[in-house]
Amino acid sequence: MKNFPLTNIHKFAQSASYAALAANKQGKFWAFHEKLFENYRALNEEKVIEIAKELGLDMEAFSRDRKSQSIKNQVSRDLYNGRQAGVRGTPTVFINGKVLRKRNLKGFEDIIEAELKKLKE
Repeated sequence: MKNFPLTNIHKFAQSASYAALAANKQGKFWAFHEKLFENYRALNEEKVIEIAKELGLDMEAFSRDRKSQSIKNQVSRDLYNGRQAGVRGTPTVFINGKVLRKRNLKGFEDIIEAELKKLKE
């Protein structure tokens, strides 16, 4: 999982990335991530705080971690790496370094089977 906040589409995307990584420090990344996506139309500072409280996060640590340079650096690295890899939107899925174009069960099966076949040859 890499961060690729689309700030041109959602002005709160970068801040939400920081918040999710701060939640990760408390073992709640996926729960926080899910809540962010459930509430993406209503995301703002108040909603992020509400989610953090709902998940029982240590609010002092959460607030400190969201502002940390290490988290900001991680998001910057993820963005850079995503751009280098050709990511243009989210979600983007790679399997063995190849972008999954058909993001349905059949698409996953097809690309995985093709990659496994290459290993057998």
